[in-house]
Amino acid sequence: MAFHIRDDRTDRVVRQLATRRKLSITETVRLAAENELNRDSVDDEAFMARIRDIQRQAAAYPKTGLKADKAFYDELSGDI
Repeated sequence: MAFHIRDDRTDRVVRQLATRRKLSITETVRLAAENELNRDSVDDEAFMARIRDIQRQAAAYPKTGLKADKAFYDELSGDI
């Protein structure tokens, strides 16, 4: 189960955090990894909240009644 940290800077910051928090190296690595996973989850939730807001804004625009089919897009791109 063990793994080696072969990077001096990484070793130094993990040990520094372990000392500051009064934790073992293992607990420190676990805590750091869990915190990053939690932060990713929060970032995902914030991102999805922004997407839902954009979707609500787009849905609030009135319908134009225009048909957006292949001919419509061909005309827009000059591909007639």
